[in-house]
Amino acid sequence: MGIRSFFAKPLAWYTDRQTKAWSSRPAETQQQVFTDLISKGENTTFGKDHNFGTVKSHADFVKNVPIRDYEELKSYFERTASGEENVLWPGKPLYLAKTSGTTSGAKYIPITRDSIPNHINGAKNALLSYIHETGNASFVDGKLIFLSGSPELDKKNGIFVGRLSGISNHFVPGYLRTNQMPSYETNCIDDWETKVETVVDETLNQRMTLISGIPSWVQMYFDKINERTGKPVKDVFPDFSLFVYGGVNFEPYRAKMEATIGKKIDSIELFPASEGFFAYQDTQTEKGMLLILNAGIFYEFVPADEIHNEKPTRLTIGEVELGKNYALIISNNAGLWGYSIGDMVQFVSKKPFRVIVSGRVKHFTSAFGEHVIAKEVEHALNASLATHGGEVIDFHVAPQVNPASGGLPYHEWFISFAKRPENMEAFAATIDREMQEQNIYYKDLITGNILRPAVITEVAEDAFINYARSQGKLGGQFKLPRLANDRKVADLLGLGA
Repeated sequence: MGIRSFFAKPLAWYTDRQTKAWSSRPAETQQQVFTDLISKGENTTFGKDHNFGTVKSHADFVKNVPIRDYEELKSYFERTASGEENVLWPGKPLYLAKTSGTTSGAKYIPITRDSIPNHINGAKNALLSYIHETGNASFVDGKLIFLSGSPELDKKNGIFVGRLSGISNHFVPGYLRTNQMPSYETNCIDDWETKVETVVDETLNQRMTLISGIPSWVQMYFDKINERTGKPVKDVFPDFSLFVYGGVNFEPYRAKMEATIGKKIDSIELFPASEGFFAYQDTQTEKGMLLILNAGIFYEFVPADEIHNEKPTRLTIGEVELGKNYALIISNNAGLWGYSIGDMVQFVSKKPFRVIVSGRVKHFTSAFGEHVIAKEVEHALNASLATHGGEVIDFHVAPQVNPASGGLPYHEWFISFAKRPENMEAFAATIDREMQEQNIYYKDLITGNILRPAVITEVAEDAFINYARSQGKLGGQFKLPRLANDRKVADLLGLGA
């Protein structure tokens, strides 16, 4: 046992006690966060504009602060980015996390001295929870790889600007610095394919124990390892024992990745974003991620079917129900107020409060009124893979409203297979059956002969990588939407099928 793993176990025990203390008092914990946020925000420009001096309760907050996204709050963000003080939060932010916007180009999300611990402690506490539950701390003695964006930062009006993963890279604790891979110079490489090749160069002869990143891009790294050595990952990295990921559901990738690794492996799911670190998987035995309630983020939950209403219902943590989809709204100590992050969550536990990410507010398929979400297509695909076999590299679902061959419209599933199911007809039928069982509107469209059953369109193994490359988004943080309400992605994938 190394010195790092020796000291990790008592730290994990202490962190577990702290976690149990706040997670067992969810309403009180969130009320304290709310009170602190309003108090600190009262004398900011935003607080004065929205009468924070009169806000004594959540009902007051709802009355004064509407739900808005980045575009609707853009004037405040621009003033903050220009260097103006006390706009959204006291003083200036330490960083601006640069992230891709849908309509406005780049977005700049403030990260303050008060909010930075949330971004850093989320991943740390996830690892400590794993150590406490499993007793496995040996991975902290080996080499740890984080496939992330460049840690190089620019400066804008006296504020450091960069990708969130790059900013976080600067806060890796000193005792792990000597374990961290790849090197700073390699992490700064912009071209993703060059970067992955260089990461392989640096890590091939290292004792890798933990690997972290978005599943599709880690898979690309593993494929390069296999190409170079002709061996499964477990033979190249025999001590590799833990995979940490976030941003997308791992299940569609699991079979392919475990085949490439050559063994089953423990994994930890994280729920990070530029706006905050919201949840992490705190146990290997229960579904979902523990919602972080004590770290400067006040949560509101809007029923998914109300998110576009003028005055939607805004629930607090004590009012949510299991199994329902909610748009996630946050107010935090970086100065985001009533902010819609664009994600939908579903609660799978209340003791403690655990969530799964069930989709994106703007990523859905509803060309015929069915409003299919990511959770449903992922479940259907996983169920069909479990029944018929096969390994998926990536997939995307889009409506086909006007089939060239005529006939009824349908949902088209673009799937890149690493291993093709033996019976594609049965595979497609199972997907469609699972979709009907989950979504009554979809079932009504099928049984009413409005839609024909789902159609599978196979695309090349590199189709999704080629799509990302064509959009100039090949890189570790790009996540292709699981589904869409149009065919912008689908038509480009179809050209390369």
